[in-house]
Amino acid sequence: MKNNRKKKIFTLVAILALALAGCGNRENSGISGSESGSREWEKENSQTGASQEGEQSSVDSNLFSDRDFETDYDEDKSAYIQLQGDTATCDSDAVEISGSRVTIKDEGTYVLTGSLENGMVIVDSGKTDKTQLVLNGVSIHSETCAPIYVRQADKVFITLAPESRNTLSNGGEFATIDDNHIDAVIFSKEDITLNGSGSLTIHSPAGHGIVSKDELTLTGGTYSINTASHGISGKDNLCIANAVFDIISGKDGLQAENEDDASLGFIHVESGTFRIDAQGDGLSGASVRIEDGSFDITTGGGSENAEKKSSDSWGGFMGGGRAGMGGRKPGSMGGNSQSSSSAASEEDSTSIKGIKADGSLVINGGSYVIDSADDAMHSNTDVTVSGGSFEISSGDDAFHANDTLCITAGTIRVSESYEGLEGLHVEISGGDIYLVASDDGVNAAGGTDASGFGGFRGNDRFGGGGSSNGSVVISDGMVYIKASGDGIDANGTLTISGGEVTVCGPTQGDTAVLDYDTSATITGGTFVGTGSVMMAQTFSDAKQGVIAVQVGNQEAATKITLEDEKGNVILSREPELSYAIIILSNPNIKSGETYTLNVGNLSGELEAY
Repeated sequence: MKNNRKKKIFTLVAILALALAGCGNRENSGISGSESGSREWEKENSQTGASQEGEQSSVDSNLFSDRDFETDYDEDKSAYIQLQGDTATCDSDAVEISGSRVTIKDEGTYVLTGSLENGMVIVDSGKTDKTQLVLNGVSIHSETCAPIYVRQADKVFITLAPESRNTLSNGGEFATIDDNHIDAVIFSKEDITLNGSGSLTIHSPAGHGIVSKDELTLTGGTYSINTASHGISGKDNLCIANAVFDIISGKDGLQAENEDDASLGFIHVESGTFRIDAQGDGLSGASVRIEDGSFDITTGGGSENAEKKSSDSWGGFMGGGRAGMGGRKPGSMGGNSQSSSSAASEEDSTSIKGIKADGSLVINGGSYVIDSADDAMHSNTDVTVSGGSFEISSGDDAFHANDTLCITAGTIRVSESYEGLEGLHVEISGGDIYLVASDDGVNAAGGTDASGFGGFRGNDRFGGGGSSNGSVVISDGMVYIKASGDGIDANGTLTISGGEVTVCGPTQGDTAVLDYDTSATITGGTFVGTGSVMMAQTFSDAKQGVIAVQVGNQEAATKITLEDEKGNVILSREPELSYAIIILSNPNIKSGETYTLNVGNLSGELEAY
């Protein structure tokens, strides 16, 4: 979304007449309307999530220990706890049993089987003890507390035995039993790791699913979690590899938060399969790093539940008429049909983003299907994408960074968004990107995202005001933009030096293919833009030829063909939206040379500037 758009008077580059007409040259940056040619974008369905029994040799050794992946145990040296309804039995002196409460007082391995109808298992061992609980067909229900509570240990490992099915549940209340605020089905005051190849089902109608007030690691297992609050939460960090998750949560699906130390509270995902339906964020941490995995995330009921924002009524009369036959003068201003009284006020609301980081968000691989009521990918600082495949439908931005959004690789398909890519600085050096936006396709603006979601145009602004220090830099990659607002809006500078960029739209209102405050430079790559005439600008500085021309009102799919003097086709497009201007640039277009432009049944010669 632009801030304090400069009201410029645009000079017509050229007019393509109905039959044959020569086109004048010009040096100014203004032109009218634009829209780009359509192209086929094949969806890639590659699934990159690692299997549950993935290799641990490739994981970050600083975050995962070898012990985190160890699931074997010596049966002869293990203690066996048989759960028997309202009580339990065990031969070990390290296990105290009082009714349906089982307390483990020493380190070692404990194999649990059977069920407790209203009880709990407590680990309360020495501060240097490492304790392993093996769940082998366990069902524990606690009406008023956590079925598994780690009060004290050095570290606890919960292993899901092969082919075992285990269930832990709470009855809807968490009563106080000591000085700790227990509020999860598995609640740990210490480091805890869950691993194995069995399954675990968790029901928590009044609290969280799994909580650690220290480090929380999951390296295996299949988890089905239904909670009123967060699905899984770690304080110092949440590190995951190989596991499979199906989470329905009243708040965040996966969360890490440490209010005391800004360097902690991070999420690291090495691999895994994640299906998350959250009323809060899908993933939320102080920082988030994902190496691989398969993610299917819905937040806030999905994009259809976001308050809709639309560009349908922006602006007033759009110039046009028959090609080359007048219409509104280039650069003249239409009325704005949106009155101040129609703009919705900003509302405080629960964060319902797909993946959110207070600090950096780094995506190195994986596959993502995200349907979010708010931003799909969000960072209060930087977002870096260097791989992965994305299918995104967002009620607000698809990708948002308060500072720098950097995309170097990956396949990105955004079928719905308010703005596609947004950051103070947007840098694209690779990838295959397809964006559909009801406002700007790519937006560079200063400050912080103040609106969240749910506003009208003008309300989804960065809070920093009308800054012109933003930048959009495209050096490589394939970028296709279908926007109802500006195709590329640089509140600052735009630089294109490589790749292929296509802008289709906007078709109406005070919007443009290109909108920039300072400069727009093209030194390489291919650019094709088509759209409306109202607020159009073209490149202010070009190291390769540029053709910018008003062509009247053309229907969607009207073919555009540019030929050189020998009849060789340089560019050909069939824009999927109607259009009134065309902006073309390509290394094969030379400044000062003459080209033939065919638009439907129109044809004319013009000189590139």
